[in-house]
Amino acid sequence: MTRVAVVGGGVSGLACAHRLRTLLGPAAEIVVLEQRDRLGGVLRTVDLAGAPFDVGAEAFLVRRPEVPALLAEIGLADALTHPTAATATIRAGGRTVGLPRGTLMGVPGRDADLGGVLSDAGRAAVAAEPSTPLDWDPGTDVALGELLRRRFGPEVVDRIADPLLGGVYAGRVDRLGLRATVPALAAALDAGAGSLTEAASTGMAGSGQRGGTLAAGTPAAGTGRTAPPPAGNGAVGGTGAEPSAVPQPVAVGPVFGAVRGGYREVIAALVAASGARVRTGVTVRELHRRPDGWRLVLGPVPQPEALDVDAVVLAVPAPAARRLLEPVAPAAAAAAGRIELASSAVVALAFRAADVAGMPGTSGCLVAADEPLSVKGVTHASTKWAHLGEDGLVRLRASIGRFGEEASLQVDDAELVARVRADLAVLDGVDAVPVASFVQRWGGGLPQYGVGHGAVVDTLESAVAAVGGLEVAGSMLHGVGVPACVATARAAAERLAPALLAAPTGR
Repeated sequence: MTRVAVVGGGVSGLACAHRLRTLLGPAAEIVVLEQRDRLGGVLRTVDLAGAPFDVGAEAFLVRRPEVPALLAEIGLADALTHPTAATATIRAGGRTVGLPRGTLMGVPGRDADLGGVLSDAGRAAVAAEPSTPLDWDPGTDVALGELLRRRFGPEVVDRIADPLLGGVYAGRVDRLGLRATVPALAAALDAGAGSLTEAASTGMAGSGQRGGTLAAGTPAAGTGRTAPPPAGNGAVGGTGAEPSAVPQPVAVGPVFGAVRGGYREVIAALVAASGARVRTGVTVRELHRRPDGWRLVLGPVPQPEALDVDAVVLAVPAPAARRLLEPVAPAAAAAAGRIELASSAVVALAFRAADVAGMPGTSGCLVAADEPLSVKGVTHASTKWAHLGEDGLVRLRASIGRFGEEASLQVDDAELVARVRADLAVLDGVDAVPVASFVQRWGGGLPQYGVGHGAVVDTLESAVAAVGGLEVAGSMLHGVGVPACVATARAAAERLAPALLAAPTGR
């Protein structure tokens, strides 16, 4: 009997187990091993004042096919819901204004409307950019923040690009790589765009969203793989949108989706559909090659347990992948070791509607990096998602913490709630006492896509592929959003299955 171990019980690992079951059939044994005492990884649904509420990723891009297709496969198509027409705002320069249109993930295009966000000097710098000579070497990668500061000045970075991408990665735009985070901009520059303004306009036109888009990407040329896209609502601390690296057709209808009942419905349905043997609270300490497969060493050091399998999928964060890959694929381990992680927290609050009657009717607010506030973004969840306010309560969530600011999170939950409430008084005019609160800390929850991330991933995946019977999946690879994670999971299963089906049964 074929036996496969999937290390990691997040959405990537469970989606891979589900796909393996589809491909290998009912006779295969699929074992999912999760170190924590719960499944879902950085997806988590809690009860907030009696309603299921996501405190990890809250949404996904429906114009990418992976999640809608998965929901249909696991019987949750009817649970798909879409946001209301409420629009987002941004806090910059001490004012809250509408999210500017005409930018590609914060990079201004020709028709960018930056009034109210930038100062007169900032807008003048943007207007001058197209006439400033551009020296660009096709194929190069640079820190996005450094490039934008050089071309547009500091305000575009601090007041637009950093809030958008900070909401995606819980990071700083000065440390994020251009190609991994805004691949469409890099592609347009490689194709000969004479300025960043022209490149952003080209990227937006290519996505069919000339009025502005949070991102538009391209496939990785010649690889058959998807170039690494950023993600927002599909990521842990996301408060913006979930862009896709897959070019999307010009389409009408909703851009984003969520699941009624929260992502816990997806996790439970994946477990059931996969038919996997799930073990939580189990640490995988070692991975060893055997002549006819693999041996995983599990459990505490004094009482180790050996699990022999035909194939292994590692759907774990980069540090765990590095540790397990070191003895079997050292080049892959070294690549995984180059991927840094950011920590953040999500603070969820519920209020009586009468207590917050003056709250803006927007979907939420992103916060510029130079604002004197603790939160990096607030989502007015029950305004954005109608089903979250059906009981008459008002629910919201705030993201707090960025890469390099771990010390700011080293306070107790009460202090984090107090900081969020203080910022809500500034952003929303809300000073009421919540009827319920929940603090979710995500230590090392989000990989940082730095300069050269694509090359790092190429090295990692190539080294793993050379081993055979081993695969990797997850957010450290081609995007931190749920669709990208599902895509890597399905691809890993589809690469493993042919050899497993062709091999003699048993070990």
